[in-house]
Amino acid sequence: MSNWSLSDVKVIIPIGGEATRLRPLTIETSKATVRLLNRPLIEYTILELAKQGIKEFIFGVRGYVNYRSLFDTFKEGIGFSARYKIKPRVHLKYQPRVDSIGNADSVRINIEYYDINEPVIVVQGDNIFKLDIKKVLEFHEDRGATMTIVLKKHEGDLSEFGVADIQDDYRIKRFVEKPKKREDAPSDLINTGIYILSPEIRKIFKSQEIMEMYKMGRMDFGKDIIPYLINKGYPVYGYPMNDIWFDIGTPERYLDAMVTLLNSLPDNEIGGRRIDPNRRIFVQGTSPDSRKRRRIIQRKFKEGSIKIEGSVLIGRHCQIGDVTYIEESNIDNFTIIGEGVKIIRSAIMDRNFIGDYAYIENSVIARHVELRSTKDKPVKVINSVIADDVIIGEGSEIINSKVYPHKVINAGSKLHETILT
Repeated sequence: MSNWSLSDVKVIIPIGGEATRLRPLTIETSKATVRLLNRPLIEYTILELAKQGIKEFIFGVRGYVNYRSLFDTFKEGIGFSARYKIKPRVHLKYQPRVDSIGNADSVRINIEYYDINEPVIVVQGDNIFKLDIKKVLEFHEDRGATMTIVLKKHEGDLSEFGVADIQDDYRIKRFVEKPKKREDAPSDLINTGIYILSPEIRKIFKSQEIMEMYKMGRMDFGKDIIPYLINKGYPVYGYPMNDIWFDIGTPERYLDAMVTLLNSLPDNEIGGRRIDPNRRIFVQGTSPDSRKRRRIIQRKFKEGSIKIEGSVLIGRHCQIGDVTYIEESNIDNFTIIGEGVKIIRSAIMDRNFIGDYAYIENSVIARHVELRSTKDKPVKVINSVIADDVIIGEGSEIINSKVYPHKVINAGSKLHETILT
């Protein structure tokens, strides 16, 4: 790399949307701070890059919910750096209160405001990845690229992604944003939303044609800027990656990522202790009180009064009743689970109360939720998403449904294929 080091490189994370596909988890919470494996989603990205030596992150926030969620969670980054023992510490900054009209505009605003003259890394607020960023920067430099886009082979539906057509030298000759049909996609290499931008992008953003785009309210990387750079002949390159990458855009993808990470993250990144040396069952907590709770769970597991299958992460200060069964799931801090409960391939966020004999499968239950389940009138939640601070009455059944925050579901309710806003 040229005469700057990784600690000079700035990361900009545009977080401006309303995350409609992940609703109702994102009604009152920025997508970037939705909890995954007992941590805010964006923490994985910051940690991945901070461990490699990057020190400065700028949140390109737009809108009250995004700003409040991020600032209240991370402040200036002192707590984050202390928790992960990162020295010298990471600095977190925020977009000034300027409304951006797209993710590229957010990057433009922050490059100007923070007077950035080094290469910029752009990452998205809802991605989880493993990537050797130094290699990508060297690739970018060696080719004299204006922009490098990290690409990933994708076997499934391509209609939600940008798709790149690359030449033998990795230069991108064509880019199709969200192709409607498979045959419209020029390849199976999708845009991960991880970009390296050369300092010259600052001048390009000020060009007459980009300013015209801006006046028309169009400043999105995938739809506007990438096709513009390619058509104008700027060197735009694709860097194919083979490592982990997830776009946590929908509740289904959220659960896919949860299960994959539970099965594959190294122990020190899961951040809990195994309660059985041969199994991926982790319980978190380092204080004397939380260690005491872990020992109770460990004892019940060994005695067989609770059954745990597959990879499972349980947070700090959790209480689990007898005859409960948990499989491929994540239970967040301060959650109380009654007896006879079944939880399969689900995420139970923090400070929830799950009553006796509740049945939860393939679902996400957000924070501070109460399932008033009883042995005689159990609550069932299947293929559903329950947002924050919801109370679900005894005997209720919620299947293929979404429940928005602060709702009270009356006892005995049957919600099938329902969105309760």
